Amino acid sequence: MKKNLFRRVGAVLMLTMCTGLFAGCSKKVAAKTDINIAVMTGPTAIGLVKVMDDNENGSAANNYNFQVYGEATEISTGLVKGELDVACVPCNLASVLYNKTDGGIVVAGINTLGVLYIVETGDSIHSVSDLAGKTIYTTGQGTTPEYTLRYILSGSGLNPDSDVTIEFKSEAAEVVSALTETPDAIAMLPQPYVTVAMNNNDKLHIALDVAEEWNKISDSSTVVTGVVVARKEWVDAHTDAFNAFLEEYPASAAYTNDNIASAAGLIEHFGIFKAAIAEKAIPYCNVTFISGDDMKSAISGYLTALYEQNPSAVGGSLPGDDFYYMSR
Repeated sequence: MKKNLFRRVGAVLMLTMCTGLFAGCSKKVAAKTDINIAVMTGPTAIGLVKVMDDNENGSAANNYNFQVYGEATEISTGLVKGELDVACVPCNLASVLYNKTDGGIVVAGINTLGVLYIVETGDSIHSVSDLAGKTIYTTGQGTTPEYTLRYILSGSGLNPDSDVTIEFKSEAAEVVSALTETPDAIAMLPQPYVTVAMNNNDKLHIALDVAEEWNKISDSSTVVTGVVVARKEWVDAHTDAFNAFLEEYPASAAYTNDNIASAAGLIEHFGIFKAAIAEKAIPYCNVTFISGDDMKSAISGYLTALYEQNPSAVGGSLPGDDFYYMSR
């Protein structure tokens, strides 16, 4: 009788073990999605470095193929051709690409706010109105830096074409040289080039934060430098994977702001720019991650301000509501 009991108990245990084994086998781990992501050298990439690090260590939500580019035109081409899925790009370029692809690009978040600063070697600029009669060295003729500068000048009562002289240089290094060679020179530069220039010239200092000056004259918009975009066709086919990526982004941006030294090391590791410069520049780069309605409000206000100056700055027309991606 005992033998029969042991046999029955053994059979039950064996059945239980087998059932558990098969149940365990049936619970498959969700496969990670391969995603091609482009970032640019500069501030719009630095809030993503923790995700890049997690990806390198195999702990990210997806399998990311990060590519770092020096020019936005390369990213534009990759998105249009379908070679890239997601990218961090200048805000106005997102709108240009939306128009160029007939709505084929969506914007999902703001990753960088204002990074432009007015710098000087003297001590004469304490407000935008103090720029009257001055020469301002800068880059970006026909692009958002020029439109941003014109916006704050006009909003402060100055005519950009007659009250100041805007001298455009082809690249930031030329502006840095002008600051070194010209007594009491004034310039508008983005980070991290402000930090580079200040390292080369101990007389140089920040006179005005362009984003703060913009906010003084506008209640309906703010400066939006960098955004996260994706191909709509790809997002529609990989919604869960894209949402998982977006969920990783806020913590990564916070990591950059809260762990400046280690983030700076990652910034150099991934070829974005040098750690020594990054460590000084991060506090002035306005790294963030804004999504949803707040993103839509900020971007639409900024694009409207650009459109009113030059419609071509946003691709000829303002994007429709389908431009703004809300996590599904």
